[in-house]
Amino acid sequence: MKKMTVHVNGGYDIFIENGLLDKAGELISNVLKGKKIALISDTNVYKLYGKRTECSLKEQGYEVFTYVFNAGEVSKKTDTVVEIVEFMAESGLTREDGAVALGGGVCGDMAGFAAAIYLRGIQYVQIPTTLLSQVDSSVGGKTAVDLPQGKNLCGAFHQPSLVIIDPAVLDTLSEHFFADGMGEVIKYGCIKSKALFERLIDDDARSFIEDMIFECVDIKRQVVENDEKEHGERALLNFGHTCGHAIEKLWNFEHISHGEAVGIGMVMISRAGENNGITQPGTTDQIIKMLERYNLKTFDSHSMAEIVAAMHADKKRTGSGIKLVMLKSIGDSYIKPVENTEIEKFFGV
Repeated sequence: MKKMTVHVNGGYDIFIENGLLDKAGELISNVLKGKKIALISDTNVYKLYGKRTECSLKEQGYEVFTYVFNAGEVSKKTDTVVEIVEFMAESGLTREDGAVALGGGVCGDMAGFAAAIYLRGIQYVQIPTTLLSQVDSSVGGKTAVDLPQGKNLCGAFHQPSLVIIDPAVLDTLSEHFFADGMGEVIKYGCIKSKALFERLIDDDARSFIEDMIFECVDIKRQVVENDEKEHGERALLNFGHTCGHAIEKLWNFEHISHGEAVGIGMVMISRAGENNGITQPGTTDQIIKMLERYNLKTFDSHSMAEIVAAMHADKKRTGSGIKLVMLKSIGDSYIKPVENTEIEKFFGV
């Protein structure tokens, strides 16, 4: 079993091993001392893993109350979170009790946000079931829902008490959503690990899945420990996201997955970096080649002008501009503030 500890908010452990789902109750009993658990999942994941997780929790003496929402980003909204919070109240959860998020990034974000605001904060555990959530969103305590004005605009920082990663559940993940997660994996290589990027070229990701997940999570652990509330270095994790979130918004959070949008965003920002003399020439072509290797999109049908206009609503925008995450080269990233009045010019609009 691979294990690491994130040293924020008193510290919490991340466990990575095939078959951990059936040990979830045992691991959770070490951190959640209450008697009740709100298990939050979506319609797709619950059919696959809901009963197994409930059984594991009940074996440890927990009373389990399960809330299942319709799968998909369209459910990631304030109405759903309010329903989850009301469900927790109806189930009689106290401050000693907790929540468990069983699902992908949408589930983890909403369950974590609900846990952050119910009774001003209760404990929660992440059991991510997609590659994207295993390598990225389940770690670090970012919780949020989307607003009509943009993605993840309503949320809170609320660290989990435990993260349980079982790579075996990825066997039921479609090729589309495995590729979706690879968008975030490639991001980690771009911003912090040239070695990971190169290994993804030389070897197939599935051939070293546990090591790959561990390296991505370990990169995020280090960044989160240095900058929990995203006042500095943590913003590097948003490479490709400013453009990507704008693309998701233009598609009304439908018809394109998060990893696909981030991949396109990485191409856009790298190309802009090359055109502005910031990024090493040829970097964009390397990223395009990598995205194509893992069946990810490299361009969007919306115009650059439309995407840039949508970027102005990004939550990372400041009063005077947007903090863009740029590459000097693969594995070497930094944050570049760009004034509102210069954004169109920077992207060649």
